[in-house]
Amino acid sequence: MTPRISIYPGTFDPLTFGHIDIIERAARLGNQLIVAVAENSGKQPLFSVEERTQIVADEVQRINNTNNVPYPVLVKNFSSLLTDFADSQGANVVIRGLRAVADFEYEFQMASINKRLHGELETVFLMAAEQQHFVASRFVKEVARFGGDVSSFVPENVARKLASKLG
Repeated sequence: MTPRISIYPGTFDPLTFGHIDIIERAARLGNQLIVAVAENSGKQPLFSVEERTQIVADEVQRINNTNNVPYPVLVKNFSSLLTDFADSQGANVVIRGLRAVADFEYEFQMASINKRLHGELETVFLMAAEQQHFVASRFVKEVARFGGDVSSFVPENVARKLASKLG
């Protein structure tokens, strides 16, 4: 049987509890999950790809240490097409989180393009946990930028890094 290697790609700028929920759930669906931090300079991220990769790696280490996942989750960054990265990792599944119906159209288009570029690559959509439906990284950055409390959206270490980065 071919191992199921899944990739959960994203910018993770910043990592939120919604992302963490998807990571924990996706880690139970296959033989290996790779959280793939996209460079994605087009989005003008607040944190560098190295900073975001470290933030995700810190949280993934906590997840791996809880023994709630059957296989250790890996964290890698990439700056290529997702399909090329997936191919280089031997991945056959892309995990995407959906918060609301508005996410579906964009995600459906991306899944269709990825399928055309890499016919063996399947996309699996996971619905965000009910309490995370409205959380988007861009809103978290906005709240943090104006000094608001982001503790219900991101882990404590991420909140500290946001505060430090935004002054």
